[in-house]
Amino acid sequence: MRSHLLNDTTTERYRASVTEGVERVAATVAAASRPFTGVQADELSPRVAAVDLDAPLHDTVAALDELEELYLRDAVHFHHPRHLAGGDGPVVIPAVLGEAVLSAVNSSLDTWDRSTGGTLIERRLIDWAAERAGLGPAADGVFTSGGDQADLQALLLAREEAGTDDPRRLRVLTSAGARPGIRKAAKLLGLGPDAVIAVRTDRAGRMQTVALVRELERCAREGLVPMAVVASAGTADFGSIDPLPQIAEVCARHGVRLHVDAAHGCGPLVSRTRRHLLDGIERADSVTVDFHASLFQPAGCAALLVRDAATLRHATDLTDHPEPRRAAQERVPGQAGKSLQGTRRFDALKLWLTLRVMGADAVGDLFDEVCSTAARGFDLIAADPRFDVVAEPQLATLVFRYIPAAICSPADIDRANLYARKALFASGDAVVAGARAGERRYLKLALRNPETTAADLAAVLDLIAGHAEQYLGESLDRAS
Repeated sequence: MRSHLLNDTTTERYRASVTEGVERVAATVAAASRPFTGVQADELSPRVAAVDLDAPLHDTVAALDELEELYLRDAVHFHHPRHLAGGDGPVVIPAVLGEAVLSAVNSSLDTWDRSTGGTLIERRLIDWAAERAGLGPAADGVFTSGGDQADLQALLLAREEAGTDDPRRLRVLTSAGARPGIRKAAKLLGLGPDAVIAVRTDRAGRMQTVALVRELERCAREGLVPMAVVASAGTADFGSIDPLPQIAEVCARHGVRLHVDAAHGCGPLVSRTRRHLLDGIERADSVTVDFHASLFQPAGCAALLVRDAATLRHATDLTDHPEPRRAAQERVPGQAGKSLQGTRRFDALKLWLTLRVMGADAVGDLFDEVCSTAARGFDLIAADPRFDVVAEPQLATLVFRYIPAAICSPADIDRANLYARKALFASGDAVVAGARAGERRYLKLALRNPETTAADLAAVLDLIAGHAEQYLGESLDRAS
């Protein structure tokens, strides 16, 4: 029905519908006493499957009532201080406002005539982020849906810059703890199954530069072409930052392109006290930044930054799109030639409003609070004889596991920690993530919320120990 189209005649319906939706969400957030209700898939699935999508309700209130039953009531609350599984976290209100505006106006950021000022805002933010990273006056970039897409495009540029006629010889060197998106990108780019070389790491998951040199020398001996070294600023399991200055020096000596995946670790770019953690990023050829992972933005809001704007032409070659040519001829600003996507949401608006309302320093201060809480959490765990913690956090990730006082096999300890994680999620009292250190199972607290306190962490540690002890006690009972 035309009355549901957003236009000049339906603004009152739009206002009433959105207001009703906002009220429901606000009530849900206000009432959340824990991060999850503990609902199980086999309980929720039949209720969703029973909905007849060919029989509309014809009423916004009724549809929201239904949504409350099927989704809102049991949604995982990332804003809750005991959601400690990382991924995404709480979002700032100016960014949520930006999400509402960009969805309603529905600009597409590929061409000037579909976005006008949106193009200029995105370009200004790319310049701002590149300046923060220190990439130099020739830098450029483009917003992406997330870190994986930015990494994919970065490796595409690296593949094309390598210029070899035999892609089977191409290699990507990255740490064993890199985010899984790197391997996925290599596969999508048609590289061989051995294309990604995992470089040895230290106990904290940081790439060892000596091992990197060894792998580069091996590639040279075997006639392989290292198309890129991918350094991590925020590894998948430990949130660790590779030694960027040393890696940049190695890449310069060996003539290899350097990509820094800072999807999980771009927060220091706005920090007043931790910017030094990313020293060396200014020497990268390309950088992935994921604002929704570090700067309290709704997903997705990320970007690929490049030192040399000319390298983005490799994305243009794939689009078969007349707009980049026309834009260049007519000197009209456009983004179509920079992205792997065609139609693109104006996700940059979320970050723009955040910076204009709060300012970068305020966002950085929130990030610093999270890191400081993680440091206090490390002290708590390190002093607790019930737990073994792997390494002091560089950012806000703690990897640890419960160790029982009684002698147990490593396999039993693994199972106890896995059980504790699942039982904690099922209870809804807290959410934590899993990790591996060597061959053993560990737990992970990936902090994202400045509202999380040391008291929250202490309470979650007690819950984890309780579930693990229950599992081991029941195991002993069964064995006897």
